[in-house]
Amino acid sequence: MIRLNDITLTFPDGDSRVTAVDGVSLTAHPGTVTGITGPSGSGKSSLLAVAGTLLRPDSGEILIDGHDVTGLSTAEATRLRRDRIGIVFQQPNLIPSLTAREQLSVMNELGTPRNRRGRAETTARAEELLSAVGLAEHAHKRPHQLSGGQRQRVNIARALMNDPSVLLIDEPTSALDQERGAGIIDLILRLTDERNTSTLLVTHDLVHLPRMHGVLHLVDGQVVDAAVPTR
Repeated sequence: MIRLNDITLTFPDGDSRVTAVDGVSLTAHPGTVTGITGPSGSGKSSLLAVAGTLLRPDSGEILIDGHDVTGLSTAEATRLRRDRIGIVFQQPNLIPSLTAREQLSVMNELGTPRNRRGRAETTARAEELLSAVGLAEHAHKRPHQLSGGQRQRVNIARALMNDPSVLLIDEPTSALDQERGAGIIDLILRLTDERNTSTLLVTHDLVHLPRMHGVLHLVDGQVVDAAVPTR
């Protein structure tokens, strides 16, 4: 579970500071997808970065699986993301020279040597996840051989490689047409349920919001409307 309590985040702006997130609270339970929406510049991606410990808030608490992670050092936050948080950025940012399976397997190299899985186990895990996202037959293809939707599926599978309890997803359908975008949302909902992740999903695409378990609408960094999660 991830819980954000009264999060405020500001950035320097000349001699003053501009507020990106203003007193936002939310809770995402395991097995649920909470949508975060709002106009451009409303603080959606900044809130997601705080949830992923990529940015430290000015005030408020970040609780992941009941543990306060707000004040972690840079090294501690890096370990937390490696072990318990999966992040799906808006652009897949796949490595051009690696196959789909290798994109996932390389994630295992982010750990310390004593925590690394054996090569066979890592390969099996990568193949399992590629099968889960419908790409078992494309494991040996490189990014230029995959469609936009397929690359996004690799991106999602990669984020799940280390069995995260929290999954953070930023605009997964922004570069896709409506049909492929709907397929990605289907996939996220299914994997969230199957893998019991607490998922936060930033989106501009309002058509998908009724399918979420909960929704937050942000304007100027503040919550202006919220639907309570259904689980």
